[in-house]
Amino acid sequence: MSPVTKSATPTTVPGAVTTRQPDIDDAVRMWEIARDSQVLDLNSSYAYLLWCRDFRDTSVVAEQDGRVGGFVTGFVRPEDPRTVFVWQVAVDESLRGRGVAAAMLNDLLDHLALQGVTRLETTISPDNTASRALFSSLARMRYVAITKRELFTNSHFPDQHESEELYIIGDDTTGGEQ
Repeated sequence: MSPVTKSATPTTVPGAVTTRQPDIDDAVRMWEIARDSQVLDLNSSYAYLLWCRDFRDTSVVAEQDGRVGGFVTGFVRPEDPRTVFVWQVAVDESLRGRGVAAAMLNDLLDHLALQGVTRLETTISPDNTASRALFSSLARMRYVAITKRELFTNSHFPDQHESEELYIIGDDTTGGEQ
């Protein structure tokens, strides 16, 4: 996936939303945003600490006036170093509707393109229309294909979790291992 062209001048306007890689100190706020979303699977607070330490290169936070207001967590798939798997995308209610999720995903993909990442994978439950719209929009914005296929049915989960469909954005969308 080619990086999206953007200005070389950083935004420093008060109230502007900026993106960066997370630090360990961001983990608490990331956990709170996930909890408050009432939609995401809430991981343990320890998991968010590990994301900020071990997967900070493949994760992004959005910040406004020094406060984290959104995040993307992901990792490069060990079996396929061309693919970043996006685990969670969350935006605080106060920042929704401003393109923050798309900005974080674009920044992540632009950063990882320099390391040879050419596609993104994520899973979305069938009833999550907001995530489907976000990732479809991302594919259009980057002029790349998007495909989906079944990955995990609800019978794979030990609880009442919905099925999860695999969405693939970028090159070689017909291949890839599960």
